[in-house]
Amino acid sequence: MSEYQYYEFLAVDRPLTVAEQAEVRALSTRARITSASFTNEYHWGNFRGDPRALMRRYYDAHLYLANWGTHQIMLRLSRTLLSPKIAEQYSVDGHVGVTVTSESVILDLISEDDSGEWVEGAEDSLSAIVGVRAELAAGDYRALYLAWLSAYGGWEGDEDAFGDEDEEAAEPPVPAGLGALTAPQRALADFLRVDPDLLAVAAQASPELPEVKEDQGALATHIAGLPDGEKDRLLTLVARDQAARARMELLRGMRSDPDEGRNARPRRTVTELLDAAAELRMEHHRQAEAEAAAREAVRERQREAARQRRLDELAKNPKAAWAEAKMLIGTKVPARYDEAVTLLADLRDLARRDGQAAEFEWHLTALREEHRRKPSLIARLDRAGLTA
Repeated sequence: MSEYQYYEFLAVDRPLTVAEQAEVRALSTRARITSASFTNEYHWGNFRGDPRALMRRYYDAHLYLANWGTHQIMLRLSRTLLSPKIAEQYSVDGHVGVTVTSESVILDLISEDDSGEWVEGAEDSLSAIVGVRAELAAGDYRALYLAWLSAYGGWEGDEDAFGDEDEEAAEPPVPAGLGALTAPQRALADFLRVDPDLLAVAAQASPELPEVKEDQGALATHIAGLPDGEKDRLLTLVARDQAARARMELLRGMRSDPDEGRNARPRRTVTELLDAAAELRMEHHRQAEAEAAAREAVRERQREAARQRRLDELAKNPKAAWAEAKMLIGTKVPARYDEAVTLLADLRDLARRDGQAAEFEWHLTALREEHRRKPSLIARLDRAGLTA
């Protein structure tokens, strides 16, 4: 595959104005640009813009991938929705970056894989992943943990990715619900190449997510109790085409953290997680081998039963079978030779089963002598073990 790069940006909370669209158009004449998106792909070329600058100024989500193995997701949230202090607990140099501005927190999630394996359809992932923004805004930090897990999960494929000091690094707070990811979280895990066995091991320390029910009465009470200044701020966001952000902030304000106990749970080290994942992977491999062996045993029994039925049919009239074999050989067509050899092999097995091996050997010797000047046939007989 030739060099290939794909860029996609989404404006979720506020559409771009006409002037802003013109500004990003100046960075690429070939990009597909709307008030809500920017998409472009490059073959033997590079994007002139700075994705981080675009995220700070215009967009809420960004996907980048390259055919040399880079997968990158960037997400921007208001600091009122995602605390920088919480986000930074999951940062990993070169893999999970956290940029804090006066108003926003920008997550930069990167997965590298130089194996050359291309993920079909990865360009279409952003629309499936972007839903984790709303989940993060609601206090669901599973996406952050998945990004952290992806970073250290890649260590097995690249021994130089981290230093010895990282082996004893403790995992960040484990959020609830890792054993039952949402669709956006699953899409993120797939895009960041989170190892399924490593995720399964991590989920062992993750409790079930408590059920959250929407309470319209509680919402009305919460809105009624907001200070006038806060109501004015939220209404201003709506007036500025940021209704989605206003809604997330309003709902976040009325909810307690859905997983307040995550900080109190025991932490495992990176080594413990990777070793447990390796053991689980080996167990899955052993199970797969055992299941494959069991399936092969069933198939072998089925083949043997079919073979015995075939021999039973031959036993009804072995002379006719010998005559058919000779007829097939008499055609002097190599493909018919194969049919004859198969039939002769069945006659040999029948003779061995029924205690008539000597009689079979006599007929086979005579047949080989009769057709000794047919090297193609003789070679086939030899390969089938039908020797005199």
